[in-house]
Amino acid sequence: MKNIIEIVRNVDQLMVPQNFVGIGPTRKVFRFKNWVIKKHLHEIGFIQSQNEQKIHHALKKKGLANYVAPILYLDEKISIQPYVQALPLVNGETFDIDFKTDLRLSANLKAAIEEIDRVHDGFDFLDSSNYGEDEHGQLMLLDYGMTKNLYETKWVPLAEAGVLPQIYFEPCTKCGVEKELRIYGENDMDRRCYECGKE
Repeated sequence: MKNIIEIVRNVDQLMVPQNFVGIGPTRKVFRFKNWVIKKHLHEIGFIQSQNEQKIHHALKKKGLANYVAPILYLDEKISIQPYVQALPLVNGETFDIDFKTDLRLSANLKAAIEEIDRVHDGFDFLDSSNYGEDEHGQLMLLDYGMTKNLYETKWVPLAEAGVLPQIYFEPCTKCGVEKELRIYGENDMDRRCYECGKE
């Protein structure tokens, strides 16, 4: 816990470009040693982290938390989780996890996902960006705080209004590489990627 306290104390110095790991519509992710810091970019990101903390506690009581990354620290600004290697992109984009054929999905993880879906209104279990792979080659769920209700009532209206970005797979107008771009509503003509300066 001492290390977590040090991270929290120095978090602004740790959330720097050289520690950047990835970015979603509501949270930006940084790595420091064996931990991941998720910066809440929007209130929905904070709600997702709160949901993850609550869900992990519930799964722990049922013995289903082994392959679901815990929230080690949470406040309105950030959450902290153990670092797990993210799954690589395929042709520059995320992909759907195949629950029938992917041998990295343990029975424990499948049971946890079923529990999150059934009891906690879970959402978006197919997207590979929500998973990592542990040192034994097993998949681990890293991002599991979005619920169907939160998505439908808050995320979708904000995405349609251009407040939150949706992800499009297109060529970046600056570097020319086809990749996932963050697009803020139908009037957003800025087709640069994150690496070329669009956040």
